[in-house]
Amino acid sequence: MNKKQITLSDLAKELGISTATVSRALKDYPDISDETKVRVLGLAKKWNYRPNSMAAGLRKRESKVIGVIVPDIINHFFSSVIKGIMSVAYDADYRVMLMQSDESFEKEQVDAEALFSSRVDGVLVSVAHGTKSYEHLLQFNNSGIPIVFFDKVPKEVVDSSKVMVDDFHGAFSVVEHLLEQGCRHIAHFRGPQLASTSINRYEGYLAALKKYDLPVNEALILECEELTLEEGQAFTNRILNSGQPVDGIFAVTDAVALGTLVALREAGKKVPQEIAVAGFSDWKISAILDPPLTSVAQPSEEMGTLAAKLLLKEIAGMKDDEEVSPETIILRTELKIRKSSMKKTFL
Repeated sequence: MNKKQITLSDLAKELGISTATVSRALKDYPDISDETKVRVLGLAKKWNYRPNSMAAGLRKRESKVIGVIVPDIINHFFSSVIKGIMSVAYDADYRVMLMQSDESFEKEQVDAEALFSSRVDGVLVSVAHGTKSYEHLLQFNNSGIPIVFFDKVPKEVVDSSKVMVDDFHGAFSVVEHLLEQGCRHIAHFRGPQLASTSINRYEGYLAALKKYDLPVNEALILECEELTLEEGQAFTNRILNSGQPVDGIFAVTDAVALGTLVALREAGKKVPQEIAVAGFSDWKISAILDPPLTSVAQPSEEMGTLAAKLLLKEIAGMKDDEEVSPETIILRTELKIRKSSMKKTFL
């Protein structure tokens, strides 16, 4: 018996009573005698019986499980978001089924199908860079399963709740800071064109240039595909070798900015005296780089907490047949100014 998961039927068979009696005894129903309760509890302890929560959930039309799809579990930003989600889920007695899309549209489709087939009660999703259609996510809405998007969200089609940071304002503030430091030729290493975060940060960059009546130099705008340190290095070298004037670089993420710092050091360029550098996300390592990196901080754990709370609220509403209206929550960013961008300090 101890080599398989013990069921109510196993306990009932051994004790010579019905499964209903065993179930009621385990739940301490008053109509079950103390003698029977002692026998049931004793055998359950002996065989290390554990209730099948999934089966119980299905009988109640709920699984007590929420699904989460993120592009990258290792990324500090997403690991912090997950921490917030897990905390809320645990406190509400929910379990989390975590999927990683690796920024792949195809993997995201597979992950969504797996969660749908597992009958999760709700889903939290940050879409991949390459996501170009949303049919695989619409199936949740169409089946009455709440879905809440966070960070990278669909631009259209999906009528669902969203939790994101104000990427536009964050990018605008950091580029304006570079302009206030005297930069006039600011390169931007932007993210993939389909990602909402990349689009909003790019638009913030353009808006800051417009405010200062500066032209947009397309030769200084390069698109990252994977947001890696290696891309930051390669793009920085390309800009330096192009002969284009450049006195500032705004990278779409800190990972790309780190590559930029490496390339500038190898090229013998002084940061920030010759070229100021700024990133986005404010990784913990950013503050201890040489020079420390100016970046835009995002409330990642708060994002996970709010997204999970919003999802559980919608799950409860669905269960009670209440009208659920999608909500959009936009969180503020905070500019962390450090030595990598402070050109005026050296004037």
